Amino acid sequence: MVSRVRSLALEGISGYEVGVECDLARGLPGFEIVGLPGAAVREARDRVRSAVKNAGFRFPEGRITVNLAPADRRKDGTVYDLPISVGLLHACGQITGDLGSCAFLGELSLSGRLRPVRGVLPMALAARALGLAALYVPKENAPEATLAEGLTVYPVEELGQLADHLCGRSAIAPAPAWTPEASEVPMPDFADVKGQEQVKRAAEIAAAGGHHLLLVGPPGSGKSMIARRIPSILPEMTRAEALEVTQLLSVAGQLRPERPLAAQRPFRAPHHTVSAPALAGGGSQLRPGEISLAHHGVLFLDELPEFARETLEVLRQPLEDGTVQISRVAGTVTYPSRFMLVCAMNPCKCGWYGYDAGRCRCSASEVRRYLGRLSGPLLDRIDLQVEVPALDFEALSRRQPGEPSAAIRARVERARDRQRRRYGPDGPDCNAHMGQRELREYCALDEAGSAVLRGAYERLGLTARSYDRVLRVARTIADLAGEERVGALHLAEAIGYRTAKALSV
Repeated sequence: MVSRVRSLALEGISGYEVGVECDLARGLPGFEIVGLPGAAVREARDRVRSAVKNAGFRFPEGRITVNLAPADRRKDGTVYDLPISVGLLHACGQITGDLGSCAFLGELSLSGRLRPVRGVLPMALAARALGLAALYVPKENAPEATLAEGLTVYPVEELGQLADHLCGRSAIAPAPAWTPEASEVPMPDFADVKGQEQVKRAAEIAAAGGHHLLLVGPPGSGKSMIARRIPSILPEMTRAEALEVTQLLSVAGQLRPERPLAAQRPFRAPHHTVSAPALAGGGSQLRPGEISLAHHGVLFLDELPEFARETLEVLRQPLEDGTVQISRVAGTVTYPSRFMLVCAMNPCKCGWYGYDAGRCRCSASEVRRYLGRLSGPLLDRIDLQVEVPALDFEALSRRQPGEPSAAIRARVERARDRQRRRYGPDGPDCNAHMGQRELREYCALDEAGSAVLRGAYERLGLTARSYDRVLRVARTIADLAGEERVGALHLAEAIGYRTAKALSV
């Protein structure tokens, strides 16, 4: 007898249906799983056999063949334990009823209890898109699955409980839709930052337009302190953005069970020893890397020249496209990676070149070698390059706090609101993502503005890419000022953020 149970699988952050076909035939005892199973799927044979017996069921005798369809796509993970066990028990008559309108996923312990799995939200969204009526998941994953909405989610604790429900002996109550609690998670505040008004202005512009930011300055000048406070001035995520971030965290196995929906924009700060695959993503199961986990948030790279050059070069394509494609032997997946890049660096190895000649121990050749670790194409993709000077004693000893993040965030929100109204629901979500059509329509220059930009183009040796990025930053400066057109003053300020002297050795 053949029984078919519906389940789901992941490809990137998209789910697709997998049919678990269980065939019981006479012959010598055997248990085979086909359909390109990975190592964890093949090991399901032993987990399922023990779980079925220890849950009080009779394990079917004879030859068992389980096919995971479509058979030409690789299956990984432990998500198929539950559908395989349900299929076997249904094939031998120990579970009855129609299973065609529901799907199952979950890992089984040897005692028959269910353990949580990763990637439940994207699979639940796929189940809703397929028109399924119900989804059976481990109890710990149920709040996450309810975020898909329009789908009845049943939290399952153990195999026997599920069998009683399917056979009509004892019903499982559907999981209620998860709703976030009204609790504010504290973040570092810009009120702690003393002085550095120009740098805080650059951070505000970057947040208002979603631009990339590079901070260059000596040790202790506040570069990292400012960078770690940028999330506190970013606008709140929309529900669509929160769901995308949650899906990535779920696929990566980093979602917190007590808070299944991401509430804040991500802030990822990998150490400079991170490898290229860890940054871009990959591994045997092609999981997302740091640049995807920073989607709709901030990727902070401190001590930028200390990163391996080949590691930094993987950023170039995602910075342009907002996606990263990972190709390995296991397959090819594409993850979203629309992040805001914030970098910090010293001007030289000792950190004092150009700021305190008496303290700098580096020769000109050593400085050039240090800065040479950063490629021109990568720097060209960073919109704002700002110097962070060392603070004097008067600024440090000042007692009154600086401007709080709430006040800066209010201005950022107003600027983002202007951008949303300008571009509409089908356009770019912020100025940094404007295409050529938007640049022509919303960044048209008058004669004075054209003269300013022409002079900068010839004097600074701007590229076509940096020309566009100056226009995008100028558009954000105009939005912060509440002005409809980009003027010469907006362009002059935007150009000033691409002339850091510490990078022109």
